[in-house]
Amino acid sequence: MERRKNQPLPLASDPFLMPFAGALADRMRYADDLAKKLRNGKKRLSDAALEHEYFGLHFKEDRWIFREYAPHAKKIILVGDFSDWQISDEFALQSCGNGIWQGDFAGDKIRHGMYYKMLVRYSGGEGMRIPAYARYVVQDEQSKLFSAVVWHPENAFEFRYSSPETVSPLIYEAHIGIAQEEAKIGSFREFTEKILPQIAEKNYNTIQLMGIMEHPYYGSFGYHVANFFAVSSRFGTPDDFKFLVDEAHRLGLRVIIDLVHSHAVKNVAEGLAEIDGCRTTYFHEGSRGEHPAWDSLCFNYADENVLRFLLSNCRFFLEEYNIDGFRFDGVTSMLYTHHGLNHCFSGYDEYFSENVDRDAAAYLTLANRVIHEVRPDAVTIAEDVSGMPGLASPEGIGFDYRLAMGVTDMWFKMLDIPDENWNMFQLYGELINRRKDEKSISYVESHDQAIVGGQSAFFRMTDAEIYYNMHRDSGNEKIDRAIALHKIMRLATAASAGHGYLNFMGNEFGHPEWIDLPREGNDWSMAHARRQWSLEKDERLRFGQLSAFDREIILLTGQGGFFEAQVQTVRVDDSGKVIVFERNGYWFFFNFHPDKSYPDYEVEVLRGSYETVLDSDESCFGGFARRRKDQIYFSMERGYGEVISLYLPSRTGLVLKRR
Repeated sequence: MERRKNQPLPLASDPFLMPFAGALADRMRYADDLAKKLRNGKKRLSDAALEHEYFGLHFKEDRWIFREYAPHAKKIILVGDFSDWQISDEFALQSCGNGIWQGDFAGDKIRHGMYYKMLVRYSGGEGMRIPAYARYVVQDEQSKLFSAVVWHPENAFEFRYSSPETVSPLIYEAHIGIAQEEAKIGSFREFTEKILPQIAEKNYNTIQLMGIMEHPYYGSFGYHVANFFAVSSRFGTPDDFKFLVDEAHRLGLRVIIDLVHSHAVKNVAEGLAEIDGCRTTYFHEGSRGEHPAWDSLCFNYADENVLRFLLSNCRFFLEEYNIDGFRFDGVTSMLYTHHGLNHCFSGYDEYFSENVDRDAAAYLTLANRVIHEVRPDAVTIAEDVSGMPGLASPEGIGFDYRLAMGVTDMWFKMLDIPDENWNMFQLYGELINRRKDEKSISYVESHDQAIVGGQSAFFRMTDAEIYYNMHRDSGNEKIDRAIALHKIMRLATAASAGHGYLNFMGNEFGHPEWIDLPREGNDWSMAHARRQWSLEKDERLRFGQLSAFDREIILLTGQGGFFEAQVQTVRVDDSGKVIVFERNGYWFFFNFHPDKSYPDYEVEVLRGSYETVLDSDESCFGGFARRRKDQIYFSMERGYGEVISLYLPSRTGLVLKRR
């Protein structure tokens, strides 16, 4: 069997793009022209992404310099602990033109840890605002109001460990606040101490963190960002997050975070909305500036100041926190003026229609260029459901990967169908369905499936039985089915994935129920805002068996060269519910049939002998141990080639390797 490298082809290799070659070239030319404009004679585009070093509060040469971009302001005064929260012209800013306001204050006037805000006066009123480039923002426990905090510790944090080498990402998606078993908001320090070592032990090589940037409403999961340059203080300080990243690197884990540049929170007092009395400073005017589904504001990507703000945000987190990349949230919403809402993408015309926001596409292109200029080894991942060509191509928008979102949709549709009616051609077709010019990351489920209103795959299969029949001697048919399918769904997805794999925290062991952060609708309960790690560790229960199998999947697919090899289809047998493929020297056999086992299933292979590497039916993985673990399979000659004959039990996944 010919071994082919799993490298993306040139974008021009897609024949369906030929009629749109001119439109694609125009799109890239528009981004190039915009980059030239932003560079303003400088050599690197990333030089236009240094606004965070100019704006905000900085201590330089024994003085404090503060700057804010507020073109519609009439007057700005800093108010805080340093003024006893009194309005004083001593802390008034001066207008420098071009919408920039600046203040210069003696070094002993402002100290680390002081709380402050801006009093902004504008046509028709005034209000307290938090600076756009604030690096630490804290909520008062009594008043519940947010304030910026001066962050200038006497001893700056020093990173000790370099980022691990770039590898095909095996991603563990996590949320800091819900990562602890106690019904409380977890912290950066607790995550570092208790959770990071577990992730490393589970063989993942990358963590993807949700909700890192400051957001006033915890129940938004961090997707309604207010303060883009501040890590969320409900989890700890900036140094606490730096310590987390450094420890992750020590453990061999790369760190990427969710980057929410698709929209921003509407809150005026906390965020960018009307920061100078006018919404259009950062966002589109009128209805285009409001997201119809998310109750949030949409950035104006045609505004150079907005572009510099967002590009600087990318650079800031790479350099300040030493993270290794971003998952861009809501890319579909950015790319189309209709935000992809209630829209079924059916043809290439839609990728080049007037509904495409060319300014958003240009911004995403420039963001990828800046990120890779600053950190060539950084990883960028796009969340897009539209299938936009060129999204994850260096000849296009330039993401490193796109999420294969069709795979999880396929699995959850399958779970609504009786097992005996699962279509193997449809299933396998979706598993390997990806653009040849892009890299992609597959997953059975992410946080999206587990949040309130949804269900994890395992919970959907078990329903209430998960509460009563997860002990190891239960012999419950519904639980047995769920455990068997949970394992082979994940093995099939990871083994056939394009270039990486993702799992959400706890789903590897079939975590029960759903995620629901405290909110008015659940009486501010924390009951479903935690992870019950004790279930995984309790040897009387079966959760740990699922986790043990997941650990083996990640170990297998994390071997060097695995994702560099292409998937080679061997057999798709719909009547027998069997799928067989080869990758990187491993042969994967899946029998999805609910009750039919095959004692002598013959499959064409290369001449030689084969040994078992992984068997989902082993008792240690919650299976029935229907096969001999040490059995060696020798190929036999048939008229059409070499075959092996093996016992393939129902609802099992088997991995063999040629000796």
